[in-house]
Amino acid sequence: MPPLPTTKDILRLYRIKAKKSLSQNFIMDPRILQKFVKTAGNIEGKIAIEVGPGPGGITRAILDTKIQECHVIEKDPRFLPSLNLIKNAVGPEKLHISIGDCLHYNITGRLESKVNKTAWDSHLKSNLVLFGNLPFNVATPFLIKLMKSMADQTHLFSFGRMTSILTFQHEVALRMVAPPNNPERCRLSVMVQNWANVEYAYNLPGGSFVPPPEVEVGVVSLTPLRQPYIQLPYETVDYVVNSLFLPGKNKYLRTNLRRLFVPLGVSPEASKKLAKELLEKCDIDPTFCAVRLSMDDIKSLCFGFQHLKETHPLLLKTQTSLEETMQNSEADYYNVEKTNSEADLKYVVQFD
Repeated sequence: MPPLPTTKDILRLYRIKAKKSLSQNFIMDPRILQKFVKTAGNIEGKIAIEVGPGPGGITRAILDTKIQECHVIEKDPRFLPSLNLIKNAVGPEKLHISIGDCLHYNITGRLESKVNKTAWDSHLKSNLVLFGNLPFNVATPFLIKLMKSMADQTHLFSFGRMTSILTFQHEVALRMVAPPNNPERCRLSVMVQNWANVEYAYNLPGGSFVPPPEVEVGVVSLTPLRQPYIQLPYETVDYVVNSLFLPGKNKYLRTNLRRLFVPLGVSPEASKKLAKELLEKCDIDPTFCAVRLSMDDIKSLCFGFQHLKETHPLLLKTQTSLEETMQNSEADYYNVEKTNSEADLKYVVQFD
């Protein structure tokens, strides 16, 4: 890429400061930016998508590789001049800029004529790679939407298995990779690990960013599994996992699993019996807690619940769908973001 002013100089040139209200933090060090992009491995000839490019530091590191082209989605129009400066340097066919909210913006229409679809069960990945250094109050909602698309093989995942390199608050990154019996194990751990190979690549101290956040940042790599551990619809798995962890991940399973049935119209007393029956059929100790469960245990519970729902007389009567019972459950994920303010939570749970 032709020489350009540094990211720091560009911010000064256009008099742009990070907005605290948007939790914006920028990476300035070219070495860190290059390391971030290299986390994706060899991206030569691929098409990159970047969410939240800001002034374009990561964008420039992407374009310094032998990438085919790069598409960026930025919500803050203040960064349009700096991104256009990069676009003019590399050419209009190399960098494509969209102004929009990454939680709602669907870029797949621009890619259909450029990307050949790769079979999901192939050892090959798609020709796409995703990068993002998003504000903490957007990163988790974006991840949940990403996981849903991954499970359904829609949007960017309609082209095949795509690797994503994303930043998260250190504590959230730890939870994403937490194994069974780890105190960080939570609903997010299970949902991410069911559909993706997730790796906590490395940690970035707050001083790597401008302005520096009060917490450390984890760089995480996500690549979809060719086959999920639990081959059931996303809504079913999420419903069961939510019931396991939400009431208290260290509570007895016999207590938590009652939540599976009450929202479906079953009485509390009958729900208690159904929870006991489910645990007996799955051969799982009712005094275990959710944190101790392996993926095989959770798989057994998901399929056991699905079987009960389809065959048990009490559950056959209900007209309530899992989608209806889970309408507000997205907010539960964001409890892992301990630094979010109440106003932030109101913002991040607004999905289309």
